[in-house]
Amino acid sequence: MGPKHLRSSDVVLLPGARTGRDPARSIKPGPRRQPAGVVAATQRERLLDGLVRTVAEHGYQHATVSDICSAAGVTRPVFYELFSGKEDAFLAAHRYGTGVVVRRMAAAFAAESDWCAGIRQALGAMLQLLAGTPSFATMAVVEIEAVGPAGRRERDQLLTRFRAFFAEVPQLPGGVGVQEMVDAVVGGVYSAVYRRISSGRTDQLPDLLPVLSMFCLSPFLGPAESARRLGSGIGSRIGEDPSCTCIDPANTEQ
Repeated sequence: MGPKHLRSSDVVLLPGARTGRDPARSIKPGPRRQPAGVVAATQRERLLDGLVRTVAEHGYQHATVSDICSAAGVTRPVFYELFSGKEDAFLAAHRYGTGVVVRRMAAAFAAESDWCAGIRQALGAMLQLLAGTPSFATMAVVEIEAVGPAGRRERDQLLTRFRAFFAEVPQLPGGVGVQEMVDAVVGGVYSAVYRRISSGRTDQLPDLLPVLSMFCLSPFLGPAESARRLGSGIGSRIGEDPSCTCIDPANTEQ
């Protein structure tokens, strides 16, 4: 399923998929106003959407709280009731959005019966979601560096979560450490995604699926075997070969 065929429910969950001033989320004053908890949750969602779009447009350093509030249609006093500042709001949007992405990846991964097919499906889910919401992709992948130490810690924690998708990889020959190889692969995937987004080609992210799938499989299966599996319809016969291990869906729970 390409990015043009994403269902709205697949995209709307990411911060930035809607405008902060979406009329469907307007808060009506008066005696029939929604309960305070519902109002606060709606304002928070709108602020996260407003932050993502503002940061994607102006960059983290140049985005102001006033800009974010204007994009969200929420006042500054309300912003500071919900967040301690711009960095706090940015990290909240990043955590929520990347949590959505990782859960979608885990669901796609666990739906397959073996690791090889699971990795490919997980990558596809990630690329489609980011391509479907380019403002979030820019904010979460590119602008995270501008946040400083807190942003780098958040990014490192995210990359650590991706290791769960490699829990069932085959052992490597020659005493090569599996964990070090996994870290290298995860870093390489992130770098490829970063380059595509930072160069303004977020809509082309799904085009990376074949090469990233090959990149993830090759260190553990070898280039020839990885190409064979990817070229012959991965998942159709993989379960018959022990080199692609069965996966445990519990390993991908986030």
